[in-house]
Amino acid sequence: MSPKASSKVAVLKTTPGTVLRDYHELMNLAGYQGVISREADTALKINISWHFFYPASSTTPWQLDGVIRAMKADGYDPALIHGCHNRTVVIDAHLGERENKQVDVIQAHGLRNIHLYEGEEWVSIREAVGDLVDRFVVLNKVYPGGFSIPRRFIGENIIHLPTVKTHVFTTTTGAMKNAFGGLLNEHRHWTHPVIHETLVDLLRIQKKIHRGVFAVMDGTFAGDGPGPRCMTPHIKNVILASADQVAIDAVAAKLMGFDPMSIKYIRMAHDLGLGCGKPSEIEIVGDTEAAGQNWHFRGPTNDITFAAKMQHAIYWGRLKKPIEWSLKTWMAPWAYIASVIYHDIYWYPAKGDRGVHRAMDSEWGRLFQRFGELEPHADGYPDPGGEPAVFRWGTADMVKRGFGVLGTAIKEAPEVASHFGRRKGR
Repeated sequence: MSPKASSKVAVLKTTPGTVLRDYHELMNLAGYQGVISREADTALKINISWHFFYPASSTTPWQLDGVIRAMKADGYDPALIHGCHNRTVVIDAHLGERENKQVDVIQAHGLRNIHLYEGEEWVSIREAVGDLVDRFVVLNKVYPGGFSIPRRFIGENIIHLPTVKTHVFTTTTGAMKNAFGGLLNEHRHWTHPVIHETLVDLLRIQKKIHRGVFAVMDGTFAGDGPGPRCMTPHIKNVILASADQVAIDAVAAKLMGFDPMSIKYIRMAHDLGLGCGKPSEIEIVGDTEAAGQNWHFRGPTNDITFAAKMQHAIYWGRLKKPIEWSLKTWMAPWAYIASVIYHDIYWYPAKGDRGVHRAMDSEWGRLFQRFGELEPHADGYPDPGGEPAVFRWGTADMVKRGFGVLGTAIKEAPEVASHFGRRKGR
Protein backbone atom coordinates (compact mmCIF):
# COMPACT_ATOMS: atom_id res chain seq x y z
CA MET A 1 0.00 0.00 0.00
CA SER A 2 1.37 3.45 -0.88
CA PRO A 3 2.02 6.05 1.85
CA LYS A 4 -0.83 8.17 0.49
CA ALA A 5 -3.34 5.32 0.53
CA SER A 6 -2.53 4.51 4.16
CA SER A 7 -2.35 8.08 5.52
CA LYS A 8 -4.21 8.50 8.80
CA VAL A 9 -4.28 11.44 11.20
CA ALA A 10 -5.90 11.29 14.62
CA VAL A 11 -7.43 14.49 15.99
CA LEU A 12 -9.04 15.03 19.40
CA LYS A 13 -10.32 17.93 21.44
CA THR A 14 -8.86 18.02 24.94
CA THR A 15 -8.91 19.77 28.32
CA PRO A 16 -6.41 19.87 31.20
CA GLY A 17 -8.61 17.44 33.10
CA THR A 18 -8.57 14.81 30.34
CA VAL A 19 -5.34 15.51 28.45
CA LEU A 20 -3.41 12.42 29.64
CA ARG A 21 -6.25 10.08 28.71
CA ASP A 22 -6.69 11.96 25.44
CA TYR A 23 -3.03 11.62 24.44
CA HIS A 24 -3.17 7.89 25.11
CA GLU A 25 -6.30 7.51 23.00
CA LEU A 26 -4.90 9.79 20.29
CA MET A 27 -1.69 7.82 19.82
CA ASN A 28 -3.53 4.52 19.60
CA LEU A 29 -6.11 5.91 17.18
CA ALA A 30 -3.19 6.85 14.95
CA GLY A 31 -1.72 3.34 15.29
CA TYR A 32 1.58 4.21 16.92
CA GLN A 33 2.14 0.70 18.30
CA GLY A 34 2.33 -0.62 14.75
CA VAL A 35 5.03 1.94 13.90
CA ILE A 36 7.15 2.36 17.03
CA SER A 37 9.07 -0.85 17.70
CA ARG A 38 9.29 -2.02 21.31
CA GLU A 39 12.76 -3.49 20.70
CA ALA A 40 14.42 -0.28 19.52
CA ASP A 41 15.40 2.83 21.43
CA THR A 42 12.85 5.64 21.01
CA ALA A 43 13.92 9.29 20.81
CA LEU A 44 11.29 11.80 21.89
CA LYS A 45 12.36 14.73 19.70
CA ILE A 46 11.48 17.73 21.84
CA ASN A 47 10.90 21.05 20.09
CA ILE A 48 12.40 24.19 21.64
CA SER A 49 11.74 27.10 19.31
CA TRP A 50 12.43 29.59 22.09
CA HIS A 51 14.31 28.99 25.30
CA PHE A 52 11.90 31.29 27.13
CA PHE A 53 8.35 30.05 27.64
CA TYR A 54 6.10 31.38 24.92
CA PRO A 55 2.70 29.77 24.23
CA ALA A 56 2.64 27.50 21.12
CA SER A 57 6.36 27.94 20.51
CA SER A 58 7.75 24.74 22.09
CA THR A 59 6.74 21.23 23.20
CA THR A 60 4.38 21.57 26.16
CA PRO A 61 5.07 19.63 29.37
CA TRP A 62 1.65 17.92 29.21
CA GLN A 63 2.37 16.85 25.63
CA LEU A 64 5.66 15.23 26.65
CA ASP A 65 4.13 13.77 29.81
CA GLY A 66 1.13 12.40 27.91
CA VAL A 67 3.30 10.63 25.35
CA ILE A 68 5.56 9.06 27.98
CA ARG A 69 2.63 7.90 30.12
CA ALA A 70 0.90 6.43 27.07
CA MET A 71 4.00 4.44 26.09
CA LYS A 72 4.53 3.16 29.63
CA ALA A 73 0.85 2.17 29.90
CA ASP A 74 1.18 0.24 26.65
CA GLY A 75 4.15 -1.73 27.89
CA TYR A 76 7.09 0.12 26.38
CA ASP A 77 10.27 -0.17 28.44
CA PRO A 78 11.20 3.26 29.91
CA ALA A 79 14.86 2.26 29.64
CA LEU A 80 14.40 2.42 25.86
CA ILE A 81 12.84 5.89 25.83
CA HIS A 82 14.80 9.13 26.03
CA GLY A 83 14.36 12.86 25.61
CA CYS A 84 16.25 14.24 22.61
CA HIS A 85 17.48 17.81 22.04
CA ASN A 86 19.44 19.60 19.37
CA ARG A 87 21.40 22.83 19.73
CA THR A 88 20.96 26.07 17.81
CA VAL A 89 23.30 29.02 18.28
CA VAL A 90 20.39 31.37 18.97
CA ILE A 91 18.48 28.93 21.20
CA ASP A 92 19.86 27.68 24.52
CA ALA A 93 18.49 24.13 24.80
CA HIS A 94 19.43 23.73 28.47
CA LEU A 95 17.70 26.96 29.42
CA GLY A 96 14.77 26.04 27.21
CA GLU A 97 14.18 22.60 28.70
CA ARG A 98 14.08 24.21 32.15
CA GLU A 99 11.91 27.22 31.27
CA ASN A 100 9.45 25.06 29.31
CA LYS A 101 9.44 22.43 32.11
CA GLN A 102 10.38 19.61 29.75
CA VAL A 103 13.34 18.43 31.80
CA ASP A 104 11.05 18.20 34.83
CA VAL A 105 8.94 15.64 32.98
CA ILE A 106 11.94 13.63 31.80
CA GLN A 107 13.36 13.51 35.32
CA ALA A 108 10.00 12.64 36.91
CA HIS A 109 9.81 9.56 34.68
CA GLY A 110 13.47 8.65 35.23
CA LEU A 111 14.31 8.78 31.51
CA ARG A 112 17.62 9.55 29.87
CA ASN A 113 17.93 13.09 28.49
CA ILE A 114 20.22 13.32 25.48
CA HIS A 115 21.63 16.50 23.97
CA LEU A 116 22.89 15.51 20.53
CA TYR A 117 25.78 17.98 20.55
CA GLU A 118 27.22 16.80 23.83
CA GLY A 119 29.29 13.64 23.61
CA GLU A 120 27.29 12.01 20.81
CA GLU A 121 29.05 10.62 17.74
CA TRP A 122 28.10 12.07 14.37
CA VAL A 123 28.72 10.14 11.14
CA SER A 124 28.91 11.20 7.51
CA ILE A 125 25.63 11.21 5.66
CA ARG A 126 26.92 8.84 2.98
CA GLU A 127 27.97 6.33 5.62
CA ALA A 128 24.49 6.58 7.12
CA VAL A 129 22.26 6.41 4.03
CA GLY A 130 24.49 5.20 1.17
CA ASP A 131 23.43 6.07 -2.35
CA LEU A 132 20.31 7.90 -1.15
CA VAL A 133 22.71 10.86 -1.05
CA ASP A 134 22.78 10.86 -4.84
CA ARG A 135 19.02 11.48 -4.97
CA PHE A 136 18.89 14.50 -2.66
CA VAL A 137 17.02 17.50 -4.03
CA VAL A 138 19.30 20.23 -2.62
CA LEU A 139 21.51 19.10 0.25
CA ASN A 140 24.42 18.13 -2.02
CA LYS A 141 24.43 21.66 -3.40
CA VAL A 142 24.21 23.27 0.03
CA TYR A 143 26.89 21.00 1.51
CA PRO A 144 29.15 19.92 -1.38
CA GLY A 145 31.57 18.41 1.15
CA GLY A 146 28.78 16.47 2.85
CA PHE A 147 27.41 16.75 6.37
CA SER A 148 26.93 14.53 9.40
CA ILE A 149 24.01 13.09 11.35
CA PRO A 150 23.90 11.51 14.85
CA ARG A 151 24.97 7.87 14.76
CA ARG A 152 22.47 7.03 17.47
CA PHE A 153 19.58 7.88 15.13
CA ILE A 154 20.40 4.93 12.89
CA GLY A 155 17.96 2.18 13.84
CA GLU A 156 16.16 4.26 16.49
CA ASN A 157 12.49 5.10 16.56
CA ILE A 158 11.71 8.79 16.67
CA ILE A 159 8.56 10.53 17.91
CA HIS A 160 8.43 14.20 16.97
CA LEU A 161 6.74 16.57 19.43
CA PRO A 162 5.94 19.79 17.52
CA THR A 163 3.22 22.35 18.19
CA VAL A 164 0.67 23.91 15.84
CA LYS A 165 2.11 27.21 14.62
CA THR A 166 3.09 29.37 11.68
CA HIS A 167 6.64 30.07 10.50
CA VAL A 168 8.19 33.03 8.70
CA PHE A 169 10.18 30.77 6.34
CA THR A 170 7.75 27.91 5.64
CA THR A 171 4.24 29.35 6.33
CA THR A 172 3.59 26.54 8.84
CA THR A 173 5.91 24.33 10.84
CA GLY A 174 5.32 20.96 12.42
CA ALA A 175 6.49 17.37 12.13
CA MET A 176 8.68 17.72 9.05
CA LYS A 177 10.42 20.86 10.31
CA ASN A 178 11.03 19.26 13.71
CA ALA A 179 13.74 17.06 12.15
CA PHE A 180 15.71 20.12 11.03
CA GLY A 181 17.81 20.68 14.14
CA GLY A 182 18.66 17.07 14.87
CA LEU A 183 19.70 15.98 11.39
CA LEU A 184 22.01 18.81 10.32
CA ASN A 185 25.05 19.20 12.51
CA GLU A 186 26.28 22.74 11.81
CA HIS A 187 25.54 25.68 9.50
CA ARG A 188 21.83 24.86 9.24
CA HIS A 189 21.17 28.46 8.20
CA TRP A 190 22.86 27.68 4.86
CA THR A 191 19.69 25.80 3.90
CA HIS A 192 17.29 28.69 4.55
CA PRO A 193 17.15 29.86 0.91
CA VAL A 194 16.03 26.31 -0.04
CA ILE A 195 14.27 25.39 3.19
CA HIS A 196 11.29 23.62 1.58
CA GLU A 197 13.51 21.34 -0.48
CA THR A 198 15.68 20.73 2.58
CA LEU A 199 12.71 19.46 4.60
CA VAL A 200 11.91 17.01 1.82
CA ASP A 201 15.48 15.68 1.82
CA LEU A 202 15.40 15.35 5.61
CA LEU A 203 12.18 13.33 5.48
CA ARG A 204 13.84 10.97 3.00
CA ILE A 205 16.76 10.57 5.41
CA GLN A 206 14.42 9.82 8.31
CA LYS A 207 12.60 7.14 6.37
CA LYS A 208 15.95 5.53 5.62
CA ILE A 209 17.59 5.62 9.07
CA HIS A 210 14.80 5.33 11.63
CA ARG A 211 13.09 2.11 12.71
CA GLY A 212 9.83 4.02 13.03
CA VAL A 213 8.78 7.66 12.60
CA PHE A 214 5.75 9.12 14.37
CA ALA A 215 4.52 12.60 15.35
CA VAL A 216 2.37 13.89 18.19
CA MET A 217 1.40 17.55 17.79
CA ASP A 218 0.03 19.83 20.49
CA GLY A 219 -2.52 22.49 19.58
CA THR A 220 -3.73 23.35 23.05
CA PHE A 221 -1.98 26.63 22.33
CA ALA A 222 -1.63 27.48 18.62
CA GLY A 223 0.45 30.33 17.23
CA ASP A 224 -0.38 32.74 14.39
CA GLY A 225 1.89 35.41 12.95
CA PRO A 226 5.67 35.60 12.45
CA GLY A 227 6.51 32.28 14.10
CA PRO A 228 8.07 30.23 15.48
CA ARG A 229 8.59 32.87 18.16
CA CYS A 230 6.92 36.27 17.75
CA MET A 231 3.36 34.97 17.43
CA THR A 232 -0.11 35.69 18.73
CA PRO A 233 -1.11 32.66 20.84
CA HIS A 234 -4.62 31.22 20.64
CA ILE A 235 -6.32 28.60 22.81
CA LYS A 236 -7.47 25.81 20.47
CA ASN A 237 -7.63 22.67 22.67
CA VAL A 238 -6.69 20.31 19.83
CA ILE A 239 -4.10 17.51 19.66
CA LEU A 240 -3.01 15.50 16.61
CA ALA A 241 -0.97 12.37 15.88
CA SER A 242 0.14 10.43 12.80
CA ALA A 243 2.79 8.15 11.34
CA ASP A 244 2.59 10.24 8.15
CA GLN A 245 4.67 13.37 8.70
CA VAL A 246 3.30 15.03 5.58
CA ALA A 247 -0.33 14.31 6.45
CA ILE A 248 -0.16 15.63 10.01
CA ASP A 249 1.43 18.85 8.75
CA ALA A 250 -1.27 19.09 6.08
CA VAL A 251 -4.10 18.67 8.59
CA ALA A 252 -2.53 21.22 10.94
CA ALA A 253 -2.14 23.67 8.03
CA LYS A 254 -5.79 23.18 7.07
CA LEU A 255 -6.90 23.81 10.66
CA MET A 256 -4.96 27.07 10.61
CA GLY A 257 -6.83 28.07 7.45
CA PHE A 258 -4.22 27.37 4.76
CA ASP A 259 -4.41 25.21 1.65
CA PRO A 260 -1.77 22.56 2.46
CA MET A 261 -0.92 21.95 -1.18
CA SER A 262 -0.06 25.63 -1.61
CA ILE A 263 2.75 25.18 0.93
CA LYS A 264 5.81 24.09 -1.00
CA TYR A 265 7.32 21.55 1.37
CA ILE A 266 3.99 19.76 1.79
CA ARG A 267 3.30 19.75 -1.94
CA MET A 268 6.79 18.51 -2.83
CA ALA A 269 6.68 15.71 -0.26
CA HIS A 270 3.24 14.67 -1.51
CA ASP A 271 4.32 14.66 -5.16
CA LEU A 272 7.38 12.57 -4.30
CA GLY A 273 5.25 9.96 -2.53
CA LEU A 274 6.70 10.65 0.92
CA GLY A 275 3.27 11.11 2.46
CA CYS A 276 -0.11 12.64 1.76
CA GLY A 277 -0.60 16.40 1.59
CA LYS A 278 -4.14 16.42 0.23
CA PRO A 279 -6.71 16.59 3.04
CA SER A 280 -9.32 14.86 0.86
CA GLU A 281 -7.07 11.78 0.70
CA ILE A 282 -6.25 11.64 4.43
CA GLU A 283 -8.25 9.43 6.78
CA ILE A 284 -9.27 11.41 9.85
CA VAL A 285 -9.96 9.41 13.01
CA GLY A 286 -11.15 10.64 16.37
CA ASP A 287 -13.01 13.94 16.40
CA THR A 288 -13.84 14.67 12.76
CA GLU A 289 -15.75 17.81 13.73
CA ALA A 290 -12.66 19.25 15.43
CA ALA A 291 -10.55 18.31 12.41
CA GLY A 292 -12.93 20.22 10.15
CA GLN A 293 -12.45 23.57 11.86
CA ASN A 294 -10.97 26.60 10.11
CA TRP A 295 -9.23 28.97 12.49
CA HIS A 296 -8.67 31.61 9.79
CA PHE A 297 -5.12 32.37 10.86
CA ARG A 298 -3.68 35.37 9.04
CA GLY A 299 -0.27 33.79 8.56
CA PRO A 300 3.39 34.61 9.15
CA THR A 301 3.38 37.92 7.27
CA ASN A 302 0.72 39.36 9.58
CA ASP A 303 2.41 41.87 11.90
CA ILE A 304 5.73 40.65 10.56
CA THR A 305 8.65 41.71 12.71
CA PHE A 306 11.61 43.79 11.60
CA ALA A 307 13.86 40.75 12.11
CA ALA A 308 11.69 38.57 9.87
CA LYS A 309 11.60 41.23 7.15
CA MET A 310 15.38 41.37 7.19
CA GLN A 311 15.63 37.58 7.04
CA HIS A 312 13.37 37.48 3.99
CA ALA A 313 15.39 40.22 2.32
CA ILE A 314 18.68 38.41 3.00
CA TYR A 315 17.59 34.95 1.89
CA TRP A 316 15.21 35.78 -0.96
CA GLY A 317 15.17 39.53 -1.59
CA ARG A 318 17.17 42.66 -2.23
CA LEU A 319 19.84 41.91 0.40
CA LYS A 320 20.64 38.41 -0.83
CA LYS A 321 23.49 39.39 -3.13
CA PRO A 322 25.24 41.92 -0.85
CA ILE A 323 24.81 40.07 2.49
CA GLU A 324 23.96 36.36 2.27
CA TRP A 325 27.52 35.35 1.35
CA SER A 326 28.74 36.60 4.75
CA LEU A 327 26.64 33.96 6.51
CA LYS A 328 28.90 31.27 5.05
CA THR A 329 32.10 32.85 6.40
CA TRP A 330 33.72 33.66 9.74
CA MET A 331 31.50 36.77 9.83
CA ALA A 332 28.30 34.73 10.33
CA PRO A 333 28.05 35.37 14.10
CA TRP A 334 26.83 38.89 13.36
CA ALA A 335 23.48 37.29 12.41
CA TYR A 336 23.30 35.23 15.61
CA ILE A 337 24.05 38.33 17.70
CA ALA A 338 21.43 40.38 15.84
CA SER A 339 18.80 37.66 16.34
CA VAL A 340 19.38 37.38 20.08
CA ILE A 341 19.43 41.16 20.57
CA TYR A 342 16.20 41.58 18.66
CA HIS A 343 14.21 38.62 19.98
CA ASP A 344 15.48 38.09 23.53
CA ILE A 345 16.57 41.55 24.60
CA TYR A 346 14.06 43.69 22.70
CA TRP A 347 10.94 41.84 21.45
CA TYR A 348 10.16 39.50 24.31
CA PRO A 349 10.45 42.12 27.11
CA ALA A 350 8.77 44.86 25.05
CA LYS A 351 6.00 42.93 23.29
CA GLY A 352 6.07 39.22 24.02
CA ASP A 353 5.01 39.43 27.64
CA ARG A 354 1.57 40.64 26.55
CA GLY A 355 0.94 37.37 24.71
CA VAL A 356 2.32 35.39 27.61
CA HIS A 357 0.14 37.19 30.16
CA ARG A 358 -3.02 36.59 28.10
CA ALA A 359 -2.22 32.92 27.66
CA MET A 360 -1.33 32.46 31.33
CA ASP A 361 -4.83 33.59 32.26
CA SER A 362 -6.26 30.52 30.47
CA GLU A 363 -6.70 27.02 31.91
CA TRP A 364 -3.57 25.90 30.08
CA GLY A 365 -1.59 28.87 31.30
CA ARG A 366 -2.59 28.18 34.87
CA LEU A 367 -1.66 24.54 34.39
CA PHE A 368 1.73 25.55 33.03
CA GLN A 369 2.42 27.74 36.02
CA ARG A 370 1.54 24.98 38.48
CA PHE A 371 2.92 22.11 36.41
CA GLY A 372 5.05 19.90 38.63
CA GLU A 373 3.14 20.96 41.73
CA LEU A 374 -0.17 19.36 40.75
CA GLU A 375 -0.41 15.59 41.13
CA PRO A 376 -2.11 14.25 37.97
CA HIS A 377 -4.86 11.68 38.13
CA ALA A 378 -5.46 8.96 35.56
CA ASP A 379 -7.19 11.22 33.03
CA GLY A 380 -5.31 14.48 33.40
CA TYR A 381 -4.56 17.27 35.81
CA PRO A 382 -6.90 18.52 38.52
CA ASP A 383 -8.31 22.01 38.34
CA PRO A 384 -5.27 24.30 38.27
CA GLY A 385 -7.19 26.92 40.22
CA GLY A 386 -9.32 29.96 39.53
CA GLU A 387 -6.71 32.64 40.14
CA PRO A 388 -4.98 34.08 37.06
CA ALA A 389 -1.44 32.87 36.60
CA VAL A 390 1.33 35.43 36.95
CA PHE A 391 4.30 35.55 34.62
CA ARG A 392 7.32 35.31 36.88
CA TRP A 393 9.90 37.30 34.90
CA GLY A 394 9.86 41.10 34.80
CA THR A 395 11.34 43.24 32.02
CA ALA A 396 14.67 43.76 33.79
CA ASP A 397 14.99 40.02 34.41
CA MET A 398 14.23 39.23 30.77
CA VAL A 399 16.82 41.71 29.50
CA LYS A 400 19.43 40.28 31.88
CA ARG A 401 18.65 36.74 30.76
CA GLY A 402 18.75 37.86 27.13
CA PHE A 403 22.32 39.09 27.57
CA GLY A 404 23.17 35.73 29.09
CA VAL A 405 21.84 33.99 25.97
CA LEU A 406 23.83 36.42 23.83
CA GLY A 407 27.05 35.33 25.50
CA THR A 408 26.17 31.67 24.94
CA ALA A 409 25.35 32.32 21.28
CA ILE A 410 28.74 33.91 20.66
CA LYS A 411 30.58 31.18 22.54
CA GLU A 412 28.83 28.33 20.74
CA ALA A 413 28.87 29.79 17.22
CA PRO A 414 30.59 27.16 15.04
CA GLU A 415 32.62 29.86 13.32
CA VAL A 416 34.02 31.02 16.66
CA ALA A 417 34.70 27.45 17.80
CA SER A 418 36.53 26.58 14.58
CA HIS A 419 38.60 29.78 14.78
CA PHE A 420 39.81 29.07 18.30
CA GLY A 421 40.26 25.41 17.43
CA ARG A 422 42.69 26.38 14.67
CA ARG A 423 44.51 28.72 17.05
CA LYS A 424 45.02 25.78 19.41
CA GLY A 425 46.28 23.61 16.58
CA ARG A 426 43.24 21.32 16.39
